[in-house]
Amino acid sequence: MTAILRESPPATDQVTLPPPTSALRRIGKHPRLMHYHRLAALVLVLNIVLLGLQLGDGGPGTSFAAWATTANITLAVLVRQQYVINFLFWLATRAPTSWPLRIRWTLAKVYHFGGLHAGAAIAGTLWFGTLTALLTVRGADTAVLLVSYLLAGLLLVLVATALPAFRSRYHDRFELIHRFGGWAALGLFWSQTVLLGSAGVWLLALATVSVALPWLRLRRVPVHTERPSAHVALARFTRGRKPFPGSSTTISRSPLREWHSFANIPAPDTDGFRLTISRAGDWTGSFIDDLPSHVWVKGITTAGVANIETLFSKVVYVATGSGIGPCLPHLLAQQVPARLVWATREPRDTYGPALVDEILAAQPNAMIWDTSAHGKPDMVRLAYAAYRDFGAEAVICISNKKLTWRVVQGLEQRGIPAYGAIWDS
Repeated sequence: MTAILRESPPATDQVTLPPPTSALRRIGKHPRLMHYHRLAALVLVLNIVLLGLQLGDGGPGTSFAAWATTANITLAVLVRQQYVINFLFWLATRAPTSWPLRIRWTLAKVYHFGGLHAGAAIAGTLWFGTLTALLTVRGADTAVLLVSYLLAGLLLVLVATALPAFRSRYHDRFELIHRFGGWAALGLFWSQTVLLGSAGVWLLALATVSVALPWLRLRRVPVHTERPSAHVALARFTRGRKPFPGSSTTISRSPLREWHSFANIPAPDTDGFRLTISRAGDWTGSFIDDLPSHVWVKGITTAGVANIETLFSKVVYVATGSGIGPCLPHLLAQQVPARLVWATREPRDTYGPALVDEILAAQPNAMIWDTSAHGKPDMVRLAYAAYRDFGAEAVICISNKKLTWRVVQGLEQRGIPAYGAIWDS
């Protein structure tokens, strides 16, 4: 029995969704109140409390403002570091499946850690503004003020360009600004720390090492590429350690300009791994049209959202198009019983028969919906039907931003744990 739908697909309009939960619980599941925003708010509230304590003692001095700035900026840097990210995932997934679902449901939101980054970056910028004002009022040396004004302006640019409106529309520019602007900011922080003799030198050193570590592992490595269709390229790496299931690797053809992250897929019967690269923009399109013989890699393999699967007894993976890439390592590893729902156009023609057969070997009961033959399905209903029939505890969705949020919110507001990328980087 093949899982590829070639005849009449199931009528999703006959799948009855459970009723929504109470209005209060639905509000708590709104995207504006997701855990990313809650963590950012928590950091800001803690900083407000610190400010309040200082105001009770006559107001913050330059030393405290400098320390608060450095502490927040260091947190913002560390929480984006690959070793820290992997540790956070490891820590959150230590909970056994015997724990109450409500606790595991919350722990699985660990991938919202970017809220700590956002909150700390904003708080650090505000504290630095306070420090700059204090230095100005108290008549600091010209060199100190010059460095402070330059750094204050740079921090404002970094925060402004990180706002979703700019980041999503001009993502390549956002990356360049934050890469080179971040390096420049670190240099200016060091200059000011030396000029002021601040006590936060060890925190600044920690942040600097954190930024430098991935670049110390920069390598140009050979890659074997094939193009099963004009829409997809499969990149194979045969050197280095086999990455753990659910991790990702960042690659580039020009390391100072643009980096892209892809899920690592173990290669069958070899020590290597593969990346599935689908046409989704200028960079991926250029990669597919002009297959390279070598690419740059840096940092270490990093845990992705689907690593939270081990918190549940059974999960359903919902993917569209190339979203199968991040799902496949988990389906092949079979650490947790899983059921796949995959909607894509002409799967064999697009991704190649070998890859589709590999998926079916791991998931003989998968629901694979050919959108070119049957149109786009109601993914919320398909996800719920698989969740219900398989007896799963959670749904993990890997798709585009709009559909991921539709599936996650649609299920969570009906009391079903659901997870998907939040596009916060």
